[in-house]
Amino acid sequence: MRSLKIKKSHILITAVNAVFLTAVVILGIVGNLLARSHKYNYTAELWKNGGSENFSQISCYFSESAGFSTDLIQQTRGTFTQELKNISVTSDTKLFPDSYSTDGGKVTVTGDLSGRSDAQLTVAGGDFFFFRNFNLLDGAYFSESDTMQDGAVIDTDLAWSLYGSYKVSGMNIFINGVKFYISGVIATPSVQSEIDCSGSLPRIYIPYETSSLVTADKNSSSEKFTRITCYECVLPDPVENFAFSMVKKQFSETYSGNVSIVNNSKRFLPQKRAKAFINLSDYAVRKDGIVFPYWENASRKTEFRLSFIYFFRNILLAPPLITLAVLVFRCVKKLKVLKKQVKDRIISVFEKKRWEISQKIKERSSKP
Repeated sequence: MRSLKIKKSHILITAVNAVFLTAVVILGIVGNLLARSHKYNYTAELWKNGGSENFSQISCYFSESAGFSTDLIQQTRGTFTQELKNISVTSDTKLFPDSYSTDGGKVTVTGDLSGRSDAQLTVAGGDFFFFRNFNLLDGAYFSESDTMQDGAVIDTDLAWSLYGSYKVSGMNIFINGVKFYISGVIATPSVQSEIDCSGSLPRIYIPYETSSLVTADKNSSSEKFTRITCYECVLPDPVENFAFSMVKKQFSETYSGNVSIVNNSKRFLPQKRAKAFINLSDYAVRKDGIVFPYWENASRKTEFRLSFIYFFRNILLAPPLITLAVLVFRCVKKLKVLKKQVKDRIISVFEKKRWEISQKIKERSSKP
């Protein structure tokens, strides 16, 4: 038996491909961990809760001049419900969650003690805290169903500034002199991109029902604050892209040039991010005057990074794929040769056998 000789070039090619494949796996893991760190983009999975139905999370960001407001929320919900009903998607419980919010500007916050701090205000409604995936450290979130709409959720930085502790749920708080109570306390962002985008001010969240008392852009204290710059929903998606198309149909034409619609459920897909690499310069520049909340800016920053990661992962994957293609080509070529050899061998054996038979027949016929 001949000993198998391995060429040095084969060893080198194998080693190089092993290095490339290892790098591909590492970049894939890094990209997945980076994407998963922004948990609020996976609210559809949370709502699905292990079920078999498909859902998609869609976010819509409006310019301040777009005119989308709380007065249109019920109409929007009704439109989506009817569209889903038209394709026989119904539910005995809540069909889909949604949330809406806007930036309320900088406010001055004080407590019952001597604590005082400026803070960045967010006005929120619907299932806002279901979407945000904050880390609740004390108390509870407020909701639309609360009888009294005077609760506020604050972060730990603000809690420590006012009371020197984060265990302060139920305590009084004064926003621009208006009394609220602290409903809950959340942790400050821990993901680096969120830290970079959330700003230096502590954050506070209040419901729309009482926001007109403290928002700086109201015309009078009795005017209801209704502006929405962020609307989010998790919709059933029985057919791929149905939910996104439905939302786009609802908003794109009416708010053309004043709305940016994001499919959160697909934004971090490797193939999508790698493809977006060639258009990163256009992606990074906003021309419509839309100001994103910090969580969306953090996600877009991560998208930017993932585009690099997955683009170069695809480049590193090219040599192993080329090597595999060459091996397949050579195997096919060798199989063709082997097939011909086997065929020729069979024919040779058949011909030999036929010749032997014919010789025996001749021998028998020549005997008297």
